[in-house]
Amino acid sequence: MREISRKSKVLLAGSGAHLIQDGLVALQYVLLPILAQAFGLNYTQVGLLRAISHTAMMGLELPSSLLARSLGNLQLLVFGLVCAGGGYVFVSQADDFYTIAFCFLITGIGAAFQHSISSAMISDAFDPIQRRKALGSYNAAGDAGKLCFTGLFGLLTGLSMSWQLVIFILGMISVLFAVLLIGLVGKSVSQPSDLRCVNNQNKKKFLVLHSPLRFYGLMMTVFLDSVIQAVFLTFIAFWVVEKGGDHTTAAISVVLALSGGMIGKFSCGFLSAKLGDRNSYFLLQFLTALSIVAIILLPLYPILVVLPIAGLFIQGTSTVTYGSVGDFVDKNSTARAYGVIYTVSALSSVIGPFLYGIMADYFGLDLALWFLVGLALVAIPPGLSLNKLC
Repeated sequence: MREISRKSKVLLAGSGAHLIQDGLVALQYVLLPILAQAFGLNYTQVGLLRAISHTAMMGLELPSSLLARSLGNLQLLVFGLVCAGGGYVFVSQADDFYTIAFCFLITGIGAAFQHSISSAMISDAFDPIQRRKALGSYNAAGDAGKLCFTGLFGLLTGLSMSWQLVIFILGMISVLFAVLLIGLVGKSVSQPSDLRCVNNQNKKKFLVLHSPLRFYGLMMTVFLDSVIQAVFLTFIAFWVVEKGGDHTTAAISVVLALSGGMIGKFSCGFLSAKLGDRNSYFLLQFLTALSIVAIILLPLYPILVVLPIAGLFIQGTSTVTYGSVGDFVDKNSTARAYGVIYTVSALSSVIGPFLYGIMADYFGLDLALWFLVGLALVAIPPGLSLNKLC
């Protein structure tokens, strides 16, 4: 019974931190169009703001997984929540582009202290049979956070509350949850997840890989897949505005895409267990390409119907790819392996929106989205690195 309680607390801590942190990151999707209008930002500057946040996250993903070995999981989860929430509190007081950029840097630093720590913590706590379902729940919690935070933002601003007050409130939720986390889970997750007895041969290795080539293939798969997700979620609100929607409709469009993503991240853990990682990834990536084509060709209101389905396909792949990390590495290297994978994912979130912002400025958002369709098809072959059967 004690073991079940410990597992539940680990899942609660990881999923709760994921819900809050991903919710804060997702605020950018609905906040950026408002900031662009308020401060006269172009698409390149919008992409740059995303790049600043995700550069900080990328640079600290791996160090955070290493720090967990000496400082413990709970302490770093709390630090990340306070830092990310505080960054948005400061955004609410910003009055120019450079101040906003600095605040986005702070939120990016905070966001780095969650994914690799929580994923490794949960992966280590559950056996291989339970791992994919537990990580599916963890991933779904992140999308639930995206849905809740963007939904609250759209609702409250729609009720004439200023966007500054709304993001102040949402930032403070993160800080308060950090305090609550200490009381709820305490020492259950405070110990480092990656300190284990290892033989002398492996002790000096940064990563102990069962299949190095396939792990490198997984890194490429995650990179391309994450570019598609980051670009789609960053620019879908702008696309809805270009189709004739107002900012409230744009915010709703993000919520719809994220709601589909939440369902996809949860359900695709079961899909992967049924069809295997490789087949599930191939299917989802092909359907991703088709759904983006539909969004490009359809008028405004049919797009709103398609968005939850597109979100399911586009974001469901994350559960498939992240769930397979433990298959390729020694259990003592789990936290560091997730640190590498999330660094790759963060790198794609830096490069993708920034380059697409430049492309959209010069060639139009329509052409940029067609290029995203092609990228979804290009992302299919690297999925051969995934397991055919679980």
